[in-house]
Amino acid sequence: VRMVESGGGSVQPGGSLRLSCDASSLNTFGQKAMGWYRQAPGQYRVVVAAITIGGEPTSYIDPEEGRFTISRDNTQSTVYLQMDGLKLEDTAIYYCNTWPATPKYWGQGTQVTVSS
Repeated sequence: VRMVESGGGSVQPGGSLRLSCDASSLNTFGQKAMGWYRQAPGQYRVVVAAITIGGEPTSYIDPEEGRFTISRDNTQSTVYLQMDGLKLEDTAIYYCNTWPATPKYWGQGTQVTVSS
């Protein structure tokens, strides 16, 4: 099982990106809560947002601002992360995994760079 993340890139502060995670190699996808995580240089990996099997999302980064929105498509075994109002401190490698994370499922991640 390997997650394949895509959609990262370089944006200016205030910009938006939509990340995708192909989790089709996980044949129990529809039975798993999923999460997006990120790791900034020199920092620990942290959870950004998670979504239940039924599609209920929770954001753990600036939840009061609503900048990160997680969603899933169980028919495509895909998880998305819509990121709006990006800030310099959002620069990191973004990963998806189950929630809680399963160590052996980490993929390569996708780089998000926010700079002016």
